[in-house]
Amino acid sequence: MTAPLPAREGIAPSYLWLPEGRWPDLLTFLVQRFPHLGEAVLRERMARGDLVDEAGRALYPEHPYRQGMRIWYYREVPTETPIPFEAVVLHRDARLLVVDKPHFLPMAPAGRFLQETLLIRLRRQLDLPELTPIHRLDRETAGVVLFCLDPASRGAYQSLFERREVSKQYEALARYREDLMLPLLHRSRMEEGKDFFTMEEVAGEPNSETLIELLARRGELAHYRLSPQTGRKHQLRLHLASLGIPILNDPFYPVVLADKGDDFSRPLQLLARSIAFRDPYTGGPRQFESSRTLDEPAWQTAGEVAVQNSSTLP
Repeated sequence: MTAPLPAREGIAPSYLWLPEGRWPDLLTFLVQRFPHLGEAVLRERMARGDLVDEAGRALYPEHPYRQGMRIWYYREVPTETPIPFEAVVLHRDARLLVVDKPHFLPMAPAGRFLQETLLIRLRRQLDLPELTPIHRLDRETAGVVLFCLDPASRGAYQSLFERREVSKQYEALARYREDLMLPLLHRSRMEEGKDFFTMEEVAGEPNSETLIELLARRGELAHYRLSPQTGRKHQLRLHLASLGIPILNDPFYPVVLADKGDDFSRPLQLLARSIAFRDPYTGGPRQFESSRTLDEPAWQTAGEVAVQNSSTLP
């Protein structure tokens, strides 16, 4: 599928299939579909030629509504708060880009984030318009993440994750439990929670698995190594919360906290420390490791922080 609009500032155009229904013109439909934008903004974008059909022809407000038609446009976010943290490139070759991601920086455009995302920053800074992520990290999580420079090679690397041929290790700071025997292989069935953005453990055949090991203990906190054997959404965060040791500063588990907005002072203490696999093209081993560390001041205030987001602790 070739887009009729070029990428702009690292951002590829989006598209929308016009659904079944009757509207007197295209603008009337768009106002109903995107009420948060408003008619004035939509008219201004159409006047700039930023909405086109599949042939790249500009669409105007009075254009007839045609069910099944696909329109292309540039997504825009008018007010984006700058995220004051930078990624570090660990490795680059003809196919792979390996990056050490900071906390708080989203992987790719979504919601209120567009330019302030790792993918768009890298496309702009490195002049790599076709760069795509091979896997993902949560916005709150820091550490090693892989991107593909060559779209034709992406599938081979993604297949490694699907076949569980990638070894990943994470580190986390969380409450210490005297009665928790470690190392522990925690297995559970995870499904989407009541909130669309969270997960929960339910009865049934396990579909997630994490090896949990203790690296160090200082007072009320412990430094854990986490080795996921599966790759479910929020798996590590949910597994530790379910064991009564939620990761420090987690805004979602065990309970969803109030949105802290643009407060960058309390990063989730979860780090994707390393990733290893056998390269599908060269056949040789590849291993990459983050140079970041978890928040050392957290050790200093263990008595205070260990009770944050701990409403379900025993």
